[in-house]
Amino acid sequence: MATGTDIVNGGTVLPAAKSKVALITGITGQDGSYLTELLLGKGYEVHGLIRRSSNFNTQRINHIYIDPHNAHKARMKLHYADLTDASSLRRWIDIISPDEIYNLAAQSHVAVSFEIPDYTADVVATGSLRLLEALRSHITTTGRIHVKYYQAGSSEMFGSTPPPQSEDTPFHPRSPYAASKCAAHWYTVNYREAYGIFACNGILFNHESPRRGENFVTRKITRAVGRIKIGLQSKLFLGNLQASRDWGFAGDYVEAMWLMLQQEKPDDYVVATEESHTVEEFLEKAFGYVGLNWKDHVEIDKKYFRPAEVDNLKGDSTKARKVLGWKPKVGFEQLVKMMVDEDIELAKREKVLVDAGYMDAQQQP
Repeated sequence: MATGTDIVNGGTVLPAAKSKVALITGITGQDGSYLTELLLGKGYEVHGLIRRSSNFNTQRINHIYIDPHNAHKARMKLHYADLTDASSLRRWIDIISPDEIYNLAAQSHVAVSFEIPDYTADVVATGSLRLLEALRSHITTTGRIHVKYYQAGSSEMFGSTPPPQSEDTPFHPRSPYAASKCAAHWYTVNYREAYGIFACNGILFNHESPRRGENFVTRKITRAVGRIKIGLQSKLFLGNLQASRDWGFAGDYVEAMWLMLQQEKPDDYVVATEESHTVEEFLEKAFGYVGLNWKDHVEIDKKYFRPAEVDNLKGDSTKARKVLGWKPKVGFEQLVKMMVDEDIELAKREKVLVDAGYMDAQQQP
């Protein structure tokens, strides 16, 4: 879609430059919202695929949503589709004609993947294959060979392989989610090698933010810290506190995604801070930041232990730093404080509702 006005250069009227067009699956998620902000800031027209739900699940992008009737301002547009529905994927790729596709959609909760393994595999693994095949078919039909594809990988694919983990480290997945991500990774490599598609895998280590889902351990902790500090909660129930992860800021990591698709050749990259911290360390930083002792509030619940545990993930992002020129800007302690600050403010707003009788303060112990 052309933007701006025509340019007069030496008396010759030239057509305005066209914006790049990006298509994002999983646009309503943490990464999708940060990536959308990044791309809009770079002048892109952004299209997002969303699943139909009886409740709107667009909270993370509401602040950048503009009604499409306001055509001259609305550079982000949403469309109903699903990675389990191949026809919708092909239709929207043909209609939108994107220059870049970012596949961020997934059933991304590791523990939940043990409870719904079939669905996880269908969305994460076969869903990626459906999207790649839709892209291949689109390129074959239209000749638009310049379209670039990004596949969101995960450090969980390394599983029980000892750290540090790099692009050359063997995968040893320990969950249906991780195994499905491995399949998506190799589908992407296969379509790159078999059909010459510009397709990249970003193997991102854990990345968090105030927009992280509340059932992920980091956000579960910072939400509890906010509620405990404000007096709305007293206990936090967790599983394995010795699991160690390489935690970074999601806002930094989406820049690496974009950089991968700006290179001359497609490739696969590990994106990580190269620091590893345990869940217990995260607890110490989060509770300590507000003057609390986590041991006074945390209880272990065996139901939060996984059937197959991943003990230690720590990335080696040498390649991304050298080739992409990428490096994280937000450190571990800064990330924890950022999340706690946001969740204290959220707890304060909840307190207003509790005091006014609109919320039950006893929903959690």
